[in-house]
Amino acid sequence: MKDAKQLEKLANQNRKHIVEMVYRAGVGHVGGALSVIDILTAIYENEVDFREKERTRVVLSKGHAVPAIYAELSEKGIIDPAWFPTFRQIDSRLQGHPFTRDIPETDGTTGLLGQGFSMALGMALMKKQTGDTHRVYAIAGDGEMQEGQIWEALMAAAHYKLDNLVYIVDYNKLSSGHPTNEIINLEPLKEKLSSFGYHVIEIDGHDMEQILGALSEAKETKGKPTFIVANTVKGKGVSFMENVPKWHSSGLSDEEYEVAMKELTKKEEELAHAV
Repeated sequence: MKDAKQLEKLANQNRKHIVEMVYRAGVGHVGGALSVIDILTAIYENEVDFREKERTRVVLSKGHAVPAIYAELSEKGIIDPAWFPTFRQIDSRLQGHPFTRDIPETDGTTGLLGQGFSMALGMALMKKQTGDTHRVYAIAGDGEMQEGQIWEALMAAAHYKLDNLVYIVDYNKLSSGHPTNEIINLEPLKEKLSSFGYHVIEIDGHDMEQILGALSEAKETKGKPTFIVANTVKGKGVSFMENVPKWHSSGLSDEEYEVAMKELTKKEEELAHAV
């Protein structure tokens, strides 16, 4: 098990991987990958053991943020970092959305928003029926929460009291071009989820201590599924990307790439010298 400081260093390294992939491809959903990477790093590093035949599953329902998964899977030894320059290229294994035929460890072929929660629901049900005690995590974007299938899955998981299932929303408050809650208001989100029968935990999705605390609390919750509302920042870690709608999906110029990598390298040095 890695502690918060170790995970912060890994997450920062993963941010560099994300920026590298999107820069080389000339396009990609960099903002949402940067907002979700802290959560994904914590889950994969401390909850997923790919050596196990039956293991914890992670479904990235917001599949367009897949550079975050590729970055972390490279840290886990599943993906060769030499593949990064092929991201979104013809015949590359690193497609623009998770594709289990090419990389089974992504756990769910997602991309059509709203489906990942249902996939995770099925996995959690099967684990309950077969006596597999591993957990299932599924992460959606906040814009994705407007999809009706999300709420169907939420009702079903609560009905079946799936306490082995943890749903997470990457609540960065920006969809593809506008503030999420100006398009369809999700609030009061915690109260809605609680009324559906969930144990709801709200956290700062970039605070590793809070992330680890929420994951631990979810394990202790019995008789109902858990929903983690992770308040995040789109483009987190790169100053000119943070909270800027353009970076939902955009490539980086040479100058932008250099600035981004310089900032992340500086953060890496700060983390290395932190007490």
